Amino acid sequence: MTVTAGVDPPWADQSLDNGAAGIALLHTERARTGESNWSQAHTWISRAIAYDVNASDSAGLFLGAPAIAFVLHAAAEPPERYQSARAELDRHVRAIAHRRADAGLARISAGRPTRFHEYDLLYGLTGIGALLLRTQPGSAALEHVLTYVVELTHPIQRHQERLPGWWAGHGFHWHDGAHHGPEHLNFGVAHGIAGPLLLLAQAARRGITVPGHLEAILTIITWLDRWKQTGPAGAWWPETVDLSEISAGRPRQKQPGRPSWCYGTPGIARAGQLASIALNDTGRQHGYEQAIDDCLTDTEQLRRITDSGLCHGWAGLHQTVWHAARDSAAHDLAQHLAAIGEHLRQTPATGEGFLNGTAGTELALAAHTTNQPPASGWDTCLLIN
Repeated sequence: MTVTAGVDPPWADQSLDNGAAGIALLHTERARTGESNWSQAHTWISRAIAYDVNASDSAGLFLGAPAIAFVLHAAAEPPERYQSARAELDRHVRAIAHRRADAGLARISAGRPTRFHEYDLLYGLTGIGALLLRTQPGSAALEHVLTYVVELTHPIQRHQERLPGWWAGHGFHWHDGAHHGPEHLNFGVAHGIAGPLLLLAQAARRGITVPGHLEAILTIITWLDRWKQTGPAGAWWPETVDLSEISAGRPRQKQPGRPSWCYGTPGIARAGQLASIALNDTGRQHGYEQAIDDCLTDTEQLRRITDSGLCHGWAGLHQTVWHAARDSAAHDLAQHLAAIGEHLRQTPATGEGFLNGTAGTELALAAHTTNQPPASGWDTCLLIN
């Protein structure tokens, strides 16, 4: 395995989204549980590292060196497996974390707005922090990332307004290699502020905090409180709001979207639930659990799920609800899992990949069947556990 900070080789197979790295997680889980042998997992891992591994600043949890590190740590049972490769990748991940946190903090100091890929879960510092929390929890690199996330929550002056520090200076929609639409605030787990909230809450749950940590959690959760919408189907949150919506005090979005991990009520409410636990705020915790419960009884919302994938399909919903149910203080969220599992079995996947395809669907089905945490910890890359 060769690791490079260059930017030229083809890295599609180093993607947890739809590349060989993500598919390797399925075969790693099967090997860890004894359902298959290690040769199949090793075949997919070998394919993922066939080209130089991307350790440039474009690498994140779902692409390049952090993605490969995540896979190899998932496969590290016994601990000697891939030991030297893991050590090399861990070193590169620390370097990426420090460089990118430095760049993010410099951008904050300059008062410029952020971009998705600076902070988000899939490709930004939140995802790198999630990896470090799992694999190097005592590292200075994780502390550096958490310090950045805390600073991200401090307000920014933009368009003569005092706006949250995660204000994105680009549009939400992506096509033809560029973002389009107005600058905005994003609420989702995948690319929005629910991702950093999950990281801060998960770190606090493990006793890992930096100065201002709990205050940052409170800042984000207070913002979620402000933008919580209520209707016949309970509480929900918009995917995004722009400056005109902030000025009006209400979103243009009139109804909840898909009940998904990436942008829907379950993912955002799971972040709120964990944040409430970190703050020891049982009232807020019950409210977020109620939001999950309500959306799972709303047939109109459930009808909007059209695929089985992890990102915005039944697999991601299953894993999110399964973990939320284990932490639920006052709601029987587990009662919904049988119906979710049935939809998961009956809804076809698209492609082979992890985030939207067969690999992720099969992993969630296995978790549903066993009703046990994954042996490989594959779903820690979603930050829901």
